[in-house]
Amino acid sequence: MNLIDVYSLFDVVPVKGLGTTVWDDKGQEYLDLYGGHAVISVGHSHPKYIAAIKDQLDKIGFYSNSVINPLQVELAQKLGDICGYPEYSLFLDNSGAESNENAVKLASFHTGKDRMIAFRKSFHGRTSGAVALTDNPKIVSPFNANHKVTFCDLNDAAAVEAELKKGDVAGVIVEGIQGCGGINLPTKEFMQSLQSLCQQYGAVFIVDEIQSGYGRSGKFFAHQWFDVKPDIITLAKGIANGFPCGGILISPKFEAVKGMLGTTFGGNYLAMAAAIAVLDIIKEEDLVENARKVGEYILANIPDSPKIKEVRGKGLMIGIEFNEPVAPIRKALLFEKHIFTGVAGSNMVRLLAPLMLSQKDAERFIVALKEVL
Repeated sequence: MNLIDVYSLFDVVPVKGLGTTVWDDKGQEYLDLYGGHAVISVGHSHPKYIAAIKDQLDKIGFYSNSVINPLQVELAQKLGDICGYPEYSLFLDNSGAESNENAVKLASFHTGKDRMIAFRKSFHGRTSGAVALTDNPKIVSPFNANHKVTFCDLNDAAAVEAELKKGDVAGVIVEGIQGCGGINLPTKEFMQSLQSLCQQYGAVFIVDEIQSGYGRSGKFFAHQWFDVKPDIITLAKGIANGFPCGGILISPKFEAVKGMLGTTFGGNYLAMAAAIAVLDIIKEEDLVENARKVGEYILANIPDSPKIKEVRGKGLMIGIEFNEPVAPIRKALLFEKHIFTGVAGSNMVRLLAPLMLSQKDAERFIVALKEVL
């Protein structure tokens, strides 16, 4: 049996990781500035993270959500405290797409309406409802396209209001910072307008923090740069540093109805042990502040080049947009400089490094990029 082709693969086989360093099966060392697509938040093989999972596995690995799991309670309390939403409720699932599916379902239940507003260049996942919210026709099947979704331009509040006035919109979903669409930042004025418009027209304000959350932007959630408070916040990726886990934070204004949301694997013991360790490490090592400082250093020191069109981002969520396809640049960075990077589209190098990236590592990248250019 063969594997189905999913991505174009580089000829690299990672076998070991530590911090921001990855080694392949030939012993070559690489600097990881992509974090497995923003998943590695506290670094590869952090000893406290590994110990937490091993310790939990020695006790119990899994049971269903029909019994009390104290680790879920501990995670909810710690997450509420560190992110500034102690009054919200936490629903746990397994992935970002699942988090967005549940958020949209909750919005529709709450309002009784069936249409969503999303934004051009958005990415919210690949499951049925999540992919319908994603502005990428290549991955939206005819079945997915049956969902009622209207796409507006990011930062165009007037267009959003025009749709909300029609009266059938359950909610508006927006990324804290658009990731796959090109590291596009909403403005503070726009995000505050979205919050106000949703309140005015009775729609649910959902912020997708799956890629931009968990300290990546230099605040715990990217939307906190804009002084807004969403009704629902969706989470995944960095929440458990590679162990599959996702969740949604839900405003107290939503009625808790048993059976409305459910999951088999969500909130399992191993995922909770991993997620609690991640929060403890983020707090103890002040990784949100580190992401802000090192991200600012990178943004301020990207070399001037006629090949570079624009540099965008917050914290350790950075996009370097070029005037030409970046495949040769990424290939040179990987095979000559031994640095992992990502892309957004064909013309952008995307950086999503672990939050504990040092300034020394950042300097290594900047020197390498200058040499490649």
